[in-house]
Amino acid sequence: MGPMMGQEDPRRGVPNWERDPRFKRDVFTFVRVEYNSGGGGYFRGGRRGGYWRGGGWGWATDYPDSDLNFSFRLQQLTSLKVNPDPISLRLTDEQIFDYPFLYMIEPGGLFLSDEEATALRKYLFNGGFLMVDDFWGDYQWENFYHEIKKVFPDREPEELPIDHEIFRCVYRLKEKPQVPSIHAWEGPGSNVTWEPYHGGDCQTVHYRAFFDDNGRMVAIICHNTDLGDGWEREGENEDYFHEFSEKKSYPMGINIVTYAMTH
Repeated sequence: MGPMMGQEDPRRGVPNWERDPRFKRDVFTFVRVEYNSGGGGYFRGGRRGGYWRGGGWGWATDYPDSDLNFSFRLQQLTSLKVNPDPISLRLTDEQIFDYPFLYMIEPGGLFLSDEEATALRKYLFNGGFLMVDDFWGDYQWENFYHEIKKVFPDREPEELPIDHEIFRCVYRLKEKPQVPSIHAWEGPGSNVTWEPYHGGDCQTVHYRAFFDDNGRMVAIICHNTDLGDGWEREGENEDYFHEFSEKKSYPMGINIVTYAMTH
């Protein structure tokens, strides 16, 4: 595994590969969730305030580089047949039922309509899987928790122990991986593994999950970590690549996808 450098082309320098024309749809496609950032953000004290991501474009953080890089590494490092062209969809798009895996990023300002919450619950309880990534601190957690309870009003997220299969199904991880954004790592007080400016506890990494009535994991919530930045930024700083992309972001991402596709 070596860092790829971005270029001015639609694939950002990520190598392309051919799909078997006989099985064009029989591949894993990385699907990013498009969502609204509702009115500005953190859910705190019964009102929203203090967090706004470019008019509601938080869903597009790290896009498309992280999606392209991760799809390439998944194709390169596993036996999965992978679509070289990741896509993004809204939860109310019926196409989501054609894909077993959804990725949602930076949900600290997430807002789900009733229609979206209903669609996501239907998707998850009919065999789909959701990975949530890149949000930090207590305030962003409170907002996310408020919104995801629209999907799971009858159950709570469970903290996954380090001996859970998802941390060892492909790569054996000795600790729950925490990945900071490259800017937090390179900035003042550099070489920390957390992002200290979000409010509340940002140092304690959490991997929580929701399960259906049969005990199948339907969603994994990666809180106080930014796996996607390890995918997106792998070609920007060799030290960051070796410390976070290579050791943490790709191993954990590949574990999650492999676990989701085999359970």
